[in-house]
Amino acid sequence: MKPEEHAWQSLRQHASAQLRTGFADRVLRAAHGPDAQAWAQLRAHAAARLRPGFAERVLRAARGLPGVPSFLDQFALSAATAALCALAVAFAHARTARLQDERNLAQWQKIAQEVVEDFDTTR
Repeated sequence: MKPEEHAWQSLRQHASAQLRTGFADRVLRAAHGPDAQAWAQLRAHAAARLRPGFAERVLRAARGLPGVPSFLDQFALSAATAALCALAVAFAHARTARLQDERNLAQWQKIAQEVVEDFDTTR
């Protein structure tokens, strides 16, 4: 057996010795979730806690809420958000372009000054 394989096998044996009995079974049960019978018991227990007519009262209250946004309200909010984002992008671009122009102009002025100085020293 190669040394690397032996090392991996030793590591696996050590790790499996650290686990409690039934670990894999508990992990698989947790991964699959509760069975249908457990869900049915949970639903029955929850239904017993609610008063009769609960769903109808909730739906009636939800339909009567003032200020529920309409499609037009949602569209207006989306349009305002898009316009605000476009303005932010335009502002950021204009600022970046202005700073870049100022930086370039300063560099060109420095180059021009060096050329003038070189021209004056060669005369």
